[in-house]
Amino acid sequence: MDTIASLFSFITTPVSWVIVQFHSMYGAIFGPDTGWAWGLSIVSLVVLIRICLIPLFVKQIKSTRGMQALQPEMKKIQERYKNDKQRQSEEMMKLYKETGTNPLSSCLPILAQSPFFFALYHVLSSIASGKNIGVINDSLLASAREAHIFGAPLASKFMDTTAKVAEFNATLVDVRIVTAIMIVMMSASQFYTQRQLMTKNVDLTVKTPFMQQQKMLMYVFPLMFAVMGINFPVGVLVYWLTTNVWTMGQQMYVIHGNPTPGSKAQGLLLDRMEKSIAKHGKVSTRRQRNIIKQIEAKGRERNEAERKFVKELGQSRLTLQPDGNVVKGDPVLEAEEAEDAPKRQQPKRLTKAQRQAATAEAAAKPSLAKPSLKKDEPEDEQPRQAGKTPPASARQAKSGQRKGQQRPKHPSKK
Repeated sequence: MDTIASLFSFITTPVSWVIVQFHSMYGAIFGPDTGWAWGLSIVSLVVLIRICLIPLFVKQIKSTRGMQALQPEMKKIQERYKNDKQRQSEEMMKLYKETGTNPLSSCLPILAQSPFFFALYHVLSSIASGKNIGVINDSLLASAREAHIFGAPLASKFMDTTAKVAEFNATLVDVRIVTAIMIVMMSASQFYTQRQLMTKNVDLTVKTPFMQQQKMLMYVFPLMFAVMGINFPVGVLVYWLTTNVWTMGQQMYVIHGNPTPGSKAQGLLLDRMEKSIAKHGKVSTRRQRNIIKQIEAKGRERNEAERKFVKELGQSRLTLQPDGNVVKGDPVLEAEEAEDAPKRQQPKRLTKAQRQAATAEAAAKPSLAKPSLKKDEPEDEQPRQAGKTPPASARQAKSGQRKGQQRPKHPSKK
């Protein structure tokens, strides 16, 4: 870890300078040598970094949703070119280029945050070993070594020995209790963040290998942080716990206000919107207007939650408009709702033997109760003279006959 942290030594000076500036502010309130002053300085460093990373976080959300939407197409490419890896890679890159999706965009916040994490680790390791680093001089070094967070020194670790902890005027029991609690909280926050993403903000209509990978990472990441956490100084645990809590809150905000289409969170959001719009009879916020624009533009491609939203507004005599507003009036039946209506069933086609049997049966019935005809009058002429159509039985009897001019019978068969 020291080797990795030394690779980011170019940023240790800016990180140490930011910590010192926050320490001077909090030191005036809580005292320069207290754990609150140094701990809150680290928390403020995290908040500052995460605020700067918000644009990357937005890009990560768009990239993740784009990757979820592309999973069915990617699976088709993998099956089509499973024996040609080079062609498979070319088709994948072509798909990314056409859709404007970058798989690495989902990792941008973590990659951008890594230099600050390792720089802070390097700073705290130097404080633990009594070495000046960046803008931290001798007086600040002594103050940081005296700082305790709930009895645990800022630079102590879970795996430290009793002798090393005694140098910071602390006990090993206090250090291990504090670090163990922080490691558990760090892992739990990581697990909850990933779990709410999987249970609430994933398109449930598409089952892809991407979902299985995310489900696996939901258990792997917390376990990995728990194993790595025993070698982190208390200050680094404060940093990582703060960034996990920030990520969890940020994720909750996104899920609540801008969920993934087709997810459970979208259904809950549209239910809240429907109640608000039905109550006031109009769209009240700009965000609601943008959502309605997107739903209206989809047409037949709406998912189940969106169709339910349109249907419930229609029951309140409200119709969506392309500009994102709603108007009162009789709802228009949507094309997709008409498709859901039960279709007329076509009669089952009879076999040739069944048709011949039905024709023979229909021809036999009228002969039993056939009315008397005039002597020299053809059979089919009498109904016409009376101004009536042939009876149904006669029509049924003729239905089995071949249309068109009949072939004359042989004289021997007359």
